[in-house]
Parts: sequence; structure tokens; C-alpha cells
Amino acid sequence: MNRKDATRIVQEDGMENGRFVLFENDIFAGEMIYTWKAKTTFSIDHTTVDPNFGGKGFGKLLVIQAVEFAKENGLKIEPLCSYAKKVIEKNQNLQEVLIN
Repeated sequence: MNRKDATRIVQEDGMENGRFVLFENDIFAGEMIYTWKAKTTFSIDHTTVDPNFGGKGFGKLLVIQAVEFAKENGLKIEPLCSYAKKVIEKNQNLQEVLIN
């Protein structure tokens, strides 16, 4: 089984907030929590990866998933999470969804 097959991200979205949850081999590996700020804007509040899964780039995968969600739905992101902010600022392809 390759990494792509073993790793999946599930979005759980609510009226006020939500999260992207990452699993590896069906085991919880990390999550990114977000809050809806407006109809077209959400903040990334916190990104965490279980220490047992550290060093695999899972935090970055969660940030990229949130950015892809924003791009697909015409949304903007306010990265309050310092890790998410750093990932987005380092990658120009991710910056188009930032609040100006």
C-alpha cells in the first residue's frame, strides 16, 4: 500500500466551525480546526499532529487541504495558527486565498 492510499483527510463542517481530520491506516494522526468568520471566510485556528506521526509532513498536508477547499469554493482564509500561517507564507501557490 502506498502512502496516498494509507493517508486520508476527512472534513467535518458545522455551522460555526469545523475541522480537517487526517488518518493514516485508519488511525487518527492529526487535525486542523477552523472557525467560520463570514460566509466566504474562515480562520485556521489550530493545527496539530499526534507525536507518533510527527515528521511525515502531515501538518502541511492539512494546511494544503484547507487551501484547496478554499480555492474550490471561492473562500478566503485568515491563518491564526502560526504553523498554518508559516506554511502558506512560504508557498506562493497557497497565498491567493489569504485575506488581504
